Amino acid sequence: MLAAIGVSSVQELFDRQIPAGVRLGRELDLPQGMSEQEVFAHLSELAARNVSAEDELSFQGAGMYDHYVPAIVDMLMERSEFLTPYTPYQPEISQGGLQVMFEYQTAICELTGLPVSNASTYEGPSAVAAAAYLAKLHNSKRKLVASAGLHPHTLQTLRTLAHGYGMEVVEVPLATASHGDGAGGGVTDADAWACAIDADTSAAIFAQPNFYGAVEDAAALSEAAKGAGEPLGDASPVVICQTDPIALGVLAPPGDCGVDVCVGEGQPLGNRLDFGGPSFGFFAAREEYLRRMPGRIAGETVDVDGRRGFVLTLQTREQHIRREKATSNICTAQALNALAGVVYLTWLGRRGIVELGELLLARTHYARETLGGLPGVEKLHEQPVVREFALRLTSADGGGALDVAGVRRRCLARGVNPGVDVHALTAREQDRGVLLVAITEKRSRADIDRLAQALGAAVAAERGGAVAAAEPVGERAGVA
Repeated sequence: MLAAIGVSSVQELFDRQIPAGVRLGRELDLPQGMSEQEVFAHLSELAARNVSAEDELSFQGAGMYDHYVPAIVDMLMERSEFLTPYTPYQPEISQGGLQVMFEYQTAICELTGLPVSNASTYEGPSAVAAAAYLAKLHNSKRKLVASAGLHPHTLQTLRTLAHGYGMEVVEVPLATASHGDGAGGGVTDADAWACAIDADTSAAIFAQPNFYGAVEDAAALSEAAKGAGEPLGDASPVVICQTDPIALGVLAPPGDCGVDVCVGEGQPLGNRLDFGGPSFGFFAAREEYLRRMPGRIAGETVDVDGRRGFVLTLQTREQHIRREKATSNICTAQALNALAGVVYLTWLGRRGIVELGELLLARTHYARETLGGLPGVEKLHEQPVVREFALRLTSADGGGALDVAGVRRRCLARGVNPGVDVHALTAREQDRGVLLVAITEKRSRADIDRLAQALGAAVAAERGGAVAAAEPVGERAGVA
């Protein structure tokens, strides 16, 4: 092979291809390898350090949630015809897999209020980046306006891919209590949002609810992005919304709010946490963006005998068809996770997802009011929330931020994971002392009371004062 390409050695091949400035120039500084038995013992020790949501009372969220997964999801996912197949190149032997994709797309369209869905993308953050690339292909503009309320992992992914696209990401801050909404801040600053969007804006991107749990005015953000008052005409940016699918049980569908592309993390839909294991991203859009969407789209047809059948309607964007001209990658592995999503949505049904949302609203209200009443704990904002909310932990003098990591360690020692240290994710100075708490249907009122006791004691200890007990809001919150 070396002779065929005209080099005398592998080293010469490397020398020709890799510039000297990026070579290490020495052997890797690695320890001697371990034996198989030693590796097994080492991995066992590492695995023993893991703590799952079944080992502690967890209020972790920030994109991945401890929802209940019904047994029917596993039963169907483990069937070999779904568990083992590859991309359905041959529709005549792939009708089951193609129908799953078609039904999944239908469910996502109904959930988001948009007419077209793919099946599917890798996960939530990369779905946002793919939507941004769709916008670039659509209007050839170079600026991405993104709300600071997007998940920090989404912002990082967006910046990384935007660099490769030759695009710029402009981050719009959230409003504060004294500016913008006037009700405690927590949502995208409407004035800054409108000012950031101009004729060079390819896409305007926000989250619903946002990373801090606040429900955004999606219709107002969409209208402002499309140039209300001073129309941008054909230069109007593509409006992209990253949403929590569970919240759509009680919130208006993004498609009804003027959103062009709706994407999000599919893990809450029948997928477990699995220590961060695979999930899927959903992606829905208006019909004019159909041919620029990533992933595959399954369609319904009839055969020569008039019988209902399913095909891959559009896959010409993928690397196995377009090779180097492809605009996206296929997501065979994520099709199994998307199957879990459609099974879960079918199990819930149209009314069930509304009832789940209403349950989360009630329990989240109870938790927010209970925890917000603890000494040293206050709400970060006063905006409506669905199933996640941010708290600020303050020092004894009331002026400084409490060490969230220390508070979390004290709670974890009591078997309670109180939530996410927001500053650890965002590295924003204003997020010091902010704790993000998530509620799912697995967290009962008794669980919330236990969290309040653990958090109250931990905050009091970190402040150096007496242990404070929470005063349950009781029937005032209407939670059984």
